[in-house]
Amino acid sequence: QVQLVESGGGLVQAGGSLQLSCAASGMVFGIVVTNWYRQAPGKQRELVASITSRNDTTYADSVKGRFTISRGDAKNTVFLQMNSLAPEDTAVYYCNANYLQPGIANVFRSWGQGTQVTVSS
Repeated sequence: QVQLVESGGGLVQAGGSLQLSCAASGMVFGIVVTNWYRQAPGKQRELVASITSRNDTTYADSVKGRFTISRGDAKNTVFLQMNSLAPEDTAVYYCNANYLQPGIANVFRSWGQGTQVTVSS
C-alpha cells in the first residue's frame, strides 16, 4: 500500500504563494502518477495538477501559469507550488497516488487526508 501525508496549507492573502507537500511512504516504487485535487465548499472535487513517474506534468486550465507540480530529490515527495493565489483557489487540497502492486493487474488509488488552503481578498 501507499500512504500519503500532505502539509503546507494555511491562510494567505490574495497574490501570495504557498507550497504544498505530499510525502509518500510504503510501495512508492509502484506509483505511476501523483495528482493534486481540490474541493471547495459546495463544489465537486477537481483535478488541479498531475505528475507521472517520468515527470510528465499536466495542469487544469484554471491554474496554468500559476501552479507548478514537481518531485523532490528523494522521489517520494511531490510539491505543489502555488503562486498568484486568488480567493477562488480556497479549498481543501488532496494528494492522490495511483499505483501498481507486483503481480496484480489492478491500479490502486491512495488519498491523503487533505490540507486547507484559504486565500483572503
